[in-house]
Amino acid sequence: MIWFLILILICYAILILSLAFGFTKIDEFKSENIIERTTFSVIIPFRNEAEDLPTLLKSISELKYPKELVEFILVDDDSSDDSVEIIETFLETVFNTNIRVIANNRASNSPKKDAISTAIKIAKNNWIVTTDADCIVPKKWLKSLKNFIQKNNPKMVVAPVNYKVKNNFLEQFQLLDFMSMQGTTIGGFGIDFPFLCNGANLAYKKEEFLKLNGFEGNNNIASGDDIFLFEKFIKADKKSVKYLKSKEAIVTTYPVKTWTDLINQRTRWAAKTSDFSSIKIKLIGLLVLLTNLLVVTSLFAGSIEIIFIPFIIKMIIDLFLFLPTIRFFNHKSSFFKWYVLASLLYPFFSLFIILKSNFFKYKWKNRAFKK
Repeated sequence: MIWFLILILICYAILILSLAFGFTKIDEFKSENIIERTTFSVIIPFRNEAEDLPTLLKSISELKYPKELVEFILVDDDSSDDSVEIIETFLETVFNTNIRVIANNRASNSPKKDAISTAIKIAKNNWIVTTDADCIVPKKWLKSLKNFIQKNNPKMVVAPVNYKVKNNFLEQFQLLDFMSMQGTTIGGFGIDFPFLCNGANLAYKKEEFLKLNGFEGNNNIASGDDIFLFEKFIKADKKSVKYLKSKEAIVTTYPVKTWTDLINQRTRWAAKTSDFSSIKIKLIGLLVLLTNLLVVTSLFAGSIEIIFIPFIIKMIIDLFLFLPTIRFFNHKSSFFKWYVLASLLYPFFSLFIILKSNFFKYKWKNRAFKK
């Protein structure tokens, strides 16, 4: 048992240190004054987002990008609140903003994939950008994306997403989890093994989306509008998928407000992992699962010398990736106050989510789904 534990921790350390090294290998992109024009179609699905839409719309209105070069397609996925009315009221007060609202055309088990597909059919521009209704887009978002595209000629661009959190345990715990995913995403690109992305800040060519038959083949899975499409682009031409590491391009979103919502959200995210096509990604998932399982079991080992050793080792290993990540996303001040407690809870939480995602239903936007 001890030797197995040591072996798992060594493998886990190699993984995290490799990703930390990869994080530093991705240079921060500095926007240049590139004259070439790029047109975008920004697609934003929404369902009952009356609380968050005003903030999103305000950030859209403040974008520093020529209005004639971008259209915004907001896709209403059967909202029962006044989301549509909020958008219409906004359009009455803000002029020269190319925003339109369309209804989702449901055709599969995945409402969000249907919403994106519905919008792509009518999108005027070749570059599709997706984000979420509970996000805030930075002023230089599209300018940074345009400059990156012109300089690197990609077919898909993965970009950073941040959390805006309050100083309480629930939100700081979510930040810990989310920053681990963001650091892993960047680190994966840095070691030439990209395997994560986030649909809240993702861009790709419409022509390539259509060539790859969009979400066909995985639209029976409720979530994964980002990762399964990402896998298709990687398989078709890995070198054409790039990461935009730029503070000017960071889209900001919010953590959920209750533990129940967090469990449902993370269960939805975890439900798609077994459908990844890459064996390497599944092995990474298995390694993380075993590491968390061994940390949890060691806490009940009964020996004072053993109880906290794996937990402390894992917490130290994780810092190698967390430190550059929180520095990039500017979370230094609040992070360490909650780090130990969040790290202690996380293995239990992770194992619970894996169990729930495989055997139980979860709710998303007041709809019930099962793996």
